[in-house]
Amino acid sequence: MDLTAFYVGQLLGFAKTAVRSYAIGITETATPLLRATLQKQLNACITLHGKVFYFMLDRGLYPSYDLPKLLSNDVATANNALSL
Repeated sequence: MDLTAFYVGQLLGFAKTAVRSYAIGITETATPLLRATLQKQLNACITLHGKVFYFMLDRGLYPSYDLPKLLSNDVATANNALSL
């Protein structure tokens, strides 16, 4: 069983959460050095998110520009979860 889609989807979600967390952290810091460090980490997370997104898109794992296919995948995933 190929779990690539599952793991890369988890990585995409992690990257998205990290972007939000670093952005929040930047707004809460008062130290210029800490702000610069968090900005560096934020930029790295944004880059990672883009790489993971395009990896998924190129392999048909996340058809974000094809709404009917995206919804069909969501329904299939929900049905699989209900059948467990």
